[in-house]
Amino acid sequence: MTERSGTGTRERLISAAADLITASPGEEVSLRAVCDAAGVKMPTLYHFFGSKQGLIDAVIEHGFDLYLGGKASMEPSGDPIQDIRSGWDAHVDFGLANPGFYTLMYGTVSPGHSPAPQSRASDILRGLTTRAAEQNRLVVSPEQAAAHVLVANTGVTLRQIVLAKADPELSEAVREGVIAAITGADPRKDDPLAAAIEIAAASPETLGKAETQLLIEWLTALGRGRPR
Repeated sequence: MTERSGTGTRERLISAAADLITASPGEEVSLRAVCDAAGVKMPTLYHFFGSKQGLIDAVIEHGFDLYLGGKASMEPSGDPIQDIRSGWDAHVDFGLANPGFYTLMYGTVSPGHSPAPQSRASDILRGLTTRAAEQNRLVVSPEQAAAHVLVANTGVTLRQIVLAKADPELSEAVREGVIAAITGADPRKDDPLAAAIEIAAASPETLGKAETQLLIEWLTALGRGRPR
């Protein structure tokens, strides 16, 4: 077997495993099914990966290659906090579009162990929180800020995958809550629309219940239509 053909066989096995995992997120995929899909015998799979875990690790790394490839195409805004927002949204979008990969990348938990490729994505996030700290925009350390963002971002994404339904309002609410927590910002003070909604909700007798509800709906719709 030449080096080129060996590389091609390895990639074919990874692709076959990825396709099977994507087709049935969260379900066990048999090595026999992977070999059949790739058109090879079982000893060939063991030759390249050593074990089922070795194959899974290779699929996880492939998933991170796809994920980070998408992130690499994003233009930095120059504002690390805004880039954290954009990165959060890209993270959720990737998970919803690739639930099979995502559940392997972030949903498979083993005490004391995390897939090595995760560090690549974490390094990008820590780079953003470090720049935010250099601009005196954090009230926690860059490491703690990155941990807050990653844990919340992962939880929101996994919830939407489990429910098989996108929930952009939940994602935005948690995202802004986390950013407020790590920056010390007051979302009501920084967002006049949010403040107006809170004031209206607190005093329904001023306009009347029906009118207040209508005002809140208008303000909420206006907020959704604003550029972020």
